[in-house]
Amino acid sequence: MRRRAWPSVVLLALVAIFLAYPLYALFEFSVRFPLTGNVSFDAWTKLFGGTDQSRLAPLYQGVVNSLLIAALTVTIMLALLVPTMIWVRLRLPRLSRIVEFCALLPLTLPAIVLVVGLVPIYRFISTSLLNTDAIWLCFAYVILVLPFAYRALDSGLSALDLETLATAARSMGASWPTVILRVVLPNLRTAIASAAFISIAVVLGEFTIARMLARETLQTGVMLVNQAAPQVAAAVSLLSLLFGIALLVGISFFTNRRPTR
Repeated sequence: MRRRAWPSVVLLALVAIFLAYPLYALFEFSVRFPLTGNVSFDAWTKLFGGTDQSRLAPLYQGVVNSLLIAALTVTIMLALLVPTMIWVRLRLPRLSRIVEFCALLPLTLPAIVLVVGLVPIYRFISTSLLNTDAIWLCFAYVILVLPFAYRALDSGLSALDLETLATAARSMGASWPTVILRVVLPNLRTAIASAAFISIAVVLGEFTIARMLARETLQTGVMLVNQAAPQVAAAVSLLSLLFGIALLVGISFFTNRRPTR
């Protein structure tokens, strides 16, 4: 039995090295000067309370904007997808393929094509409805995260006997809002957490739409800082990657956790 486990262990070790080496290279670039080879943690000290804060202002503003955009994107995405998918499965199953097609369609469109279509919409939003604040990128990012969030929620709904749950709750006198909020959603918390974490990771890593629409986000801030302080930009990129890995670990934790009684 132990002999059979060795190939799996070796394969996992190779995959871990393959995935970890770019992170190590990024960390080494953030602390080692390419020309002299000297090691210094100045980039990290600048990032956390150094004296060169004015140069890093776009980065800090980008981090704040990205976190706000992520929160708004997740809120809008869940408010849009969860009730729609539940209602389609219960009442309009014939529309399930159409909803799936609409949700997965952004995967087939390059980001630059989305930007071209979004430019006139954002020009109207900026001049007539809202303003040019970066947080309104949440509307574009909801479209961007739809395929990933849809798949996560669809897996959760497929694992439920939704019709039986809804029928039982309705037979006990529950209204439809009660059925969704108190019966279905508690059974969907793992899928909702997965959809939220994946959406946050996508928002924090998105660059093309923010750059083309001239909005400040984490990735555009990294690009601006990279022009003046590339080692600081490497440190920020490493932190953002580690945050994304932590999100994936969080998904695995929520997915594999067994309910306690």
